[in-house]
Amino acid sequence: MADDDLATLGPTAGPRTTSTDQPADGPERPQPGPEASPAAGPAGRWLPRLVIAGLVLAALNLRPAITSLGALLEEVRDGLGMSGTVAGLLTSVPALCFAAFGIAAPRLARRWGPGAVVCTGMAAITVGVAVRPYVGGTGGFLAASGLALAGIAVSNVLMPVVIKSWFPSRVGPMTGLYSMALALGTSLAAALTVPMTGALGGSWRTGLAVWAALAAVAVLPWLVVVRQRRAAAGPAGSTAARPAETPVRITASPTAWALAVFFGLQATAAYITMGWMPQIFRDAGVSAGTAGVLLAVTMAMGVPLSFVLPRLASRMRHQGPLAVLLGLCGLAGYAGLWLAPAAGAWAWALLMGISNCAFPLALTMIGMRSTSSAGVVKLSAFAQSVGYLISIPGPLLVGTLYQHSGGWGLPIALMAGLMVPQIAVGVLAGRDRRIEDEG
Repeated sequence: MADDDLATLGPTAGPRTTSTDQPADGPERPQPGPEASPAAGPAGRWLPRLVIAGLVLAALNLRPAITSLGALLEEVRDGLGMSGTVAGLLTSVPALCFAAFGIAAPRLARRWGPGAVVCTGMAAITVGVAVRPYVGGTGGFLAASGLALAGIAVSNVLMPVVIKSWFPSRVGPMTGLYSMALALGTSLAAALTVPMTGALGGSWRTGLAVWAALAAVAVLPWLVVVRQRRAAAGPAGSTAARPAETPVRITASPTAWALAVFFGLQATAAYITMGWMPQIFRDAGVSAGTAGVLLAVTMAMGVPLSFVLPRLASRMRHQGPLAVLLGLCGLAGYAGLWLAPAAGAWAWALLMGISNCAFPLALTMIGMRSTSSAGVVKLSAFAQSVGYLISIPGPLLVGTLYQHSGGWGLPIALMAGLMVPQIAVGVLAGRDRRIEDEG
């Protein structure tokens, strides 16, 4: 697939320099992207800003469908007569959908273009979130949730390639902005869903459906960008010469596998933290309210750090030291949860929040480990799909160990044990390599 097939919406007029010109033995050189094209015309001045707005709005919508449901899960169970088994399935559905639908993103992007797919993804989130409380029955709720999660999955995969295509010389800063907005959306949905539900009359249906409004707003900039891309392409767009690309067999790349495993292990740690950390604190004698605030602090750490970390990573030849630093923070947090969960609760919450910033680091490395937009979308789809599959058993296994051991010793040992291979594969993924040179 040619790079231009995946260059989201950049102006087609005039030649442009792609990131394939960058050396394989150093960090990315500043390259003129679509936003710098002198032939872009008037649209070249405002379209990149619209793309940035679209990125931020899309990122804000990639988690509220999940975290808003977690905040009202008890009310949803009672309202739909949902069994405990089905409710447990709901907590695993996001990772399954991310893996299943994310793998289709490259093909969809090749056929329609990443911008159009992201636009459709935002529309799917809007419809899924709006209708799932009202379709009636558990089956309809799951189906509508699946629609929203499909939109999230393809957008997850394509955000790095949109950044690589539009802002090749600013992968770190733009990934930081995207990651910060994603963390902000996650925290806002977790914090505001219950209060908004009360303010809107107390119905859990309204409390869930209200997040569709934010998704609907995110559709608008992508509609404009897609229309502008098609208008700029014109009849000549279909006959323009395509630059040759280096074929990449993604499964033959050690770096791609290292990134996939790193992504999966950091997702495992994040899901375990979100699902079980409050219970660890409550079992140690911390009040339920304080345990919730501690989790909020952990998640809120991702907002500023997700903005700073990709900027730092993009300036480094080897991102392995950052993977080591984040992993050591995780190990220190787990050690604290084992030895003195209540006494040092705030410190452990901060350390776990820092450790969870392995997610924006993984996204940044995805953008830096390929020389082309086509390579980035293949790598993003592979790393995220395989990674989310890896993440599925972790929270379930922690729950099983907790139930059968009657305490948190074994589960915390498992969490700490998984952090060691995460550090190791993070070092491998952080090496200054490109998948085109390996696969």
